[in-house]
Formats: sequence, structure tokens, C-alpha cells
Amino acid sequence: MKTTEKVIGTGIGLAALAAIGTYFLYGKNGEKNREAIRGWTLKMKGEILEKIEDLKEIKKEDYYKLVDEVAARYERLEKVGAEDLKRLTKDLKGAWEHMNKELR
Repeated sequence: MKTTEKVIGTGIGLAALAAIGTYFLYGKNGEKNREAIRGWTLKMKGEILEKIEDLKEIKKEDYYKLVDEVAARYERLEKVGAEDLKRLTKDLKGAWEHMNKELR
């Protein structure tokens, strides 16, 4: 992979994270989401970002699959509440439309 392709891929990944973060923190449930932020939520989003950066193209199905895979790992952690995880997963999937607009 050429350096230019890596830079573009990283830029796309960062734009995706910014879009997800903006939607999560300032979207329709933003105030409630900001109150519920915990360390694991940020780690989970970071893992999703890292996996997005490895993709050449981001399709809705691929994005949903990544969110589900990472959520499944966090589901097994004791410190992660089922309701919080369900809400975060729903919010991350709901951010797809916003993120897709930002990437275009």
C-alpha cells in the first residue's frame, strides 16, 4: 500500500470517527449520551475506528458487522451493562447515515 493510500485511509477513518462522535454526543439523544459516557464506550469506538481504517471501502453492511463484532466482545465484560451496550450499539448503527454523508 502506498503512503498516499495510507494517508487517505487514515483521513477517512478519522472523518468517520468525528462523524460518529458528533452524532453520539450532539444528536437527538446527545445530552443523555454525554451523561452515560464511560471509559469502555470510548475504547469500543476506538476499536471500531481501527477496524474501519483497515477497510478500503466502507459499506453499510460492513460497518454494521464491525459494530456487532465489537459489541459482542464487550458484551462478555462484567463492567459493561447490557442496556448501555444495547443503546451504544443502536446509536453507532444510527450514525451510519450521518457518517456516510460526511464521507461523501
